[in-house]
Amino acid sequence: MKVAFSTQDLKRVDAHFGWAKNISIYELTQKDWTFIETVQFDGDLKQDGDEDKLAPKLEAIKDCALLYVAAIGGSAAARVVAHKIHPIKVSEPEVIEEVLAKLRDVLNGTPPPFLRKAMMRDQERTFEFDEETI
Repeated sequence: MKVAFSTQDLKRVDAHFGWAKNISIYELTQKDWTFIETVQFDGDLKQDGDEDKLAPKLEAIKDCALLYVAAIGGSAAARVVAHKIHPIKVSEPEVIEEVLAKLRDVLNGTPPPFLRKAMMRDQERTFEFDEETI
């Protein structure tokens, strides 16, 4: 599953989603993680009420299941959730690789329902029924 991180310094989850200069994206499995890319954003990112700045960020994370942020506004959170991405707010800046290690450990244990759902996001649903005979 792909996981996105709002970051200013490229090392920690330390940015408000709307104000983030960077979003780093990783692919996480039960064994390891791989860095995919960092998408950089320019302009006046701190301008509150500017919903247009969210569109490129939402496009950048569209394939992600989880989004880690230091903070996120209500309308941005609603838009993230509408894209079937689960936002997770950290209470203080955390090192991205430490977050990935903790998340990997949770995946290998008993993940909570929201995480199981996120893990299934990219898998195609199939409905197989046994044929009934009368």
